[in-house]
This record gives sequence, C-alpha cells and structure tokens, in this order.
Amino acid sequence: MIIILIGFLSGILSGMGVGGGMVLIPALTMLKGVEQHVAQTVNLFYFIPTAVAALIVHIKNKNIEYRPALKLVASGILFSLLGAWLAVRLPSEVLRRVFGGFIIIAGIREIVSGIKITKTAENK
Repeated sequence: MIIILIGFLSGILSGMGVGGGMVLIPALTMLKGVEQHVAQTVNLFYFIPTAVAALIVHIKNKNIEYRPALKLVASGILFSLLGAWLAVRLPSEVLRRVFGGFIIIAGIREIVSGIKITKTAENK
C-alpha cells in the first residue's frame, strides 16, 4: 500500500513538472530501506513513462517553447551522462548527502520565493 501512495504523490508532482523524485527517492530510502543508488535508478526508470504522459498533456495545451526546450534537452542529455558516470562512482552515503543537500537548497529557495510572492501580493 505504501508503494501505491509513493507512486501517487510522485505521479502528481511529475505531472506538474516539479519532479516526482523529490518524493520518490526519499520515500524509497527512508520508508522502504532501498539503497540510494537503487532508489535513484528506480526514479530514472519511473521518470520515463510519467514524463511522456505529462509531456503529451503539455504539448496538447501548447505549453512548450520548442527552441529553448531543444537546447535544454541537448545539454541535459550530455550532462546526464556525466552525472550518471559520477553517481555510479560515488559511495551511496555520499550520493545520499549530495541529494539531501540538493533537496534542502531547493526547499529553502521555494520558501524564499513564496515569501517574496506573499510580500508582493500584500503591497498591492
């Protein structure tokens, strides 16, 4: 049952373009005891069909600017190869700490952004 809940939450976030891995990877490692490398690999495998499903909806709604998207895809492919090469060479504990640090930074950034939006709305 917990796996279905993890999939549900990750799927909702993936569809919104936020990144289901922010839920999926910590849930697999903390709730299911999966090793960090395995959780990140599962996330990559999980990402493909959820990204395709979300992409279909966004294409249908004309939410894609193709020129910058293609540049991002090209550089993303190149640097994902570099990242994967690096990830398989890092110990699981180091990978876990790097991922955790990324989540903390992303969370702080979102909080700061939310505070700025709130202050802007209050000043209107």
